[in-house]
Amino acid sequence: MDLSKLPNDKKLELCGNYFKVGCVFLPFVWAVNAVWFYNDAFKKPAFEEQKEIKKYVVFSAIGAIIWIIVLSVWVAVFQLNRVAWGSVGDSLSFILPLGRA
Repeated sequence: MDLSKLPNDKKLELCGNYFKVGCVFLPFVWAVNAVWFYNDAFKKPAFEEQKEIKKYVVFSAIGAIIWIIVLSVWVAVFQLNRVAWGSVGDSLSFILPLGRA
C-alpha cells in the first residue's frame, strides 16, 4: 500500500482502524501499524492529524513490544518445563516430541 497517495485524514482513519484491530489480540497488526505510519508520525512536517497518528503509532509499538515479550517468555517457560509438566505439558503441545532430551 502506498501511503503517500492518501490524504492525511484517510491516513488517520486507517491508522486508527489498524490500532483498533490490534486491540482484538492481533499484535502483528500493531507492529505493521507502527512501521507503516512511523514516518508520518515523526519524520514529516507537522500537519493537523499528526498528533493523533503519533498517539496511535506509539501505543501500537508499545502494545506490539509487550506482546513480543509475553510470547517470548511463554515459549521459553513452556520449552523448559514441558516434560516436567507431564500430561498437562503433552496436552498443551501441538506436536508431541518422542523421548526426552
